[in-house]
Amino acid sequence: MTVNKWTAAQVARKVIENKELFILDVRNKNDFDDWKIEGHQFEYLNIPYFELLDGVEEILPKLPTDKEVLVVCAKEGSSVMVAEMLSDAGLDAAYLEGGMKSWSMYLEPIKVADLADGGELYQFVRLGKGCLSYMVISENEAAIIDAVRFTDVFINFAKEKGVEIKHVFDTHLHADHISGGRHIAAETGATYYLPPKDAGEVVYEYTALTDGLTVQIGSAKIEVNALYSPGHTIGSTSFVIDNKFLLTGDILFIDSIGRPDLAGLADDWVGDLRETLYTRYRKLAEDLIVLPAHFMIIDELNEDGTVAKPLGDLLKENHGLNIEDEQEFRSTVTDNLPPQPNAHVQIRQVNMGKITPNNDEQTEMEIGPNRCAVR
Repeated sequence: MTVNKWTAAQVARKVIENKELFILDVRNKNDFDDWKIEGHQFEYLNIPYFELLDGVEEILPKLPTDKEVLVVCAKEGSSVMVAEMLSDAGLDAAYLEGGMKSWSMYLEPIKVADLADGGELYQFVRLGKGCLSYMVISENEAAIIDAVRFTDVFINFAKEKGVEIKHVFDTHLHADHISGGRHIAAETGATYYLPPKDAGEVVYEYTALTDGLTVQIGSAKIEVNALYSPGHTIGSTSFVIDNKFLLTGDILFIDSIGRPDLAGLADDWVGDLRETLYTRYRKLAEDLIVLPAHFMIIDELNEDGTVAKPLGDLLKENHGLNIEDEQEFRSTVTDNLPPQPNAHVQIRQVNMGKITPNNDEQTEMEIGPNRCAVR
């Protein structure tokens, strides 16, 4: 039988369309347990590659014969060999092109909504890393919020839409992934905005993203109006778009809340986090649709693949928004932190402009799951 090659885009469609998929992951158990391709209806078997060097006969009874088996490894090589062995044994087998490396990098643009006067709002879903970026389009202009480092994806998408990128925003100085914001701005001539309280150590020029700033995008508005929202970082800032959507950065997620410790200041920032979640956000309209900068688990995806939910629903359902006792909240936030993101100190330095790793080094820095939330 022929061994098929799957792209990350094809796997992404299986996730978004809620389709079945059987994955044989041949990475080490620790790597698999830490981070894998997640799908609503995915089945998994994890057998390290080194256990299959003498053949695949022993695992054949554990594999389906009525559906294709997708073999996944770190960078592709091992999965090709295993898929070929499975094919020789009579199974329908495929491998993931580029392995988990390609899965970590893939972005799926999904339309969230139409905006006023013909505008559009898109969410770029990075399924392998849990990152969410946004593009607001109105008339012939576009703004980008929380872009990841794959600048060509955003620039080419804007070209396809026939719009000019005029503004690029980061809601905060990111620590779990490398931002593409200032690089997109440099390439397109757009204005790059960053909260000044997060920019004390940056070595490049930026425009201050300040409380009360309103930026016009065509006929739509991105409003940063009384939405300074510290807690994940001291400069974290939220956005209201078209009076319908609340972009919360890494402060509020669908199923959790942001962690305050990635600059080593959890005890200092936990009070800011509570103030944002329990005071600032509660003054906003509950019918605003929350659009975060990350998701943690596959269950946070809607049927169309977007990650979005009304603020009113989160005020009722999100555990992090329903801890009345302040001391209990402080304890929950500081005592239930997952491991910090891989290379988060170096990633912050990249996003400050202090170091400039090459592409392979950046890929290695970002490998692994999203860890921006309190568990």
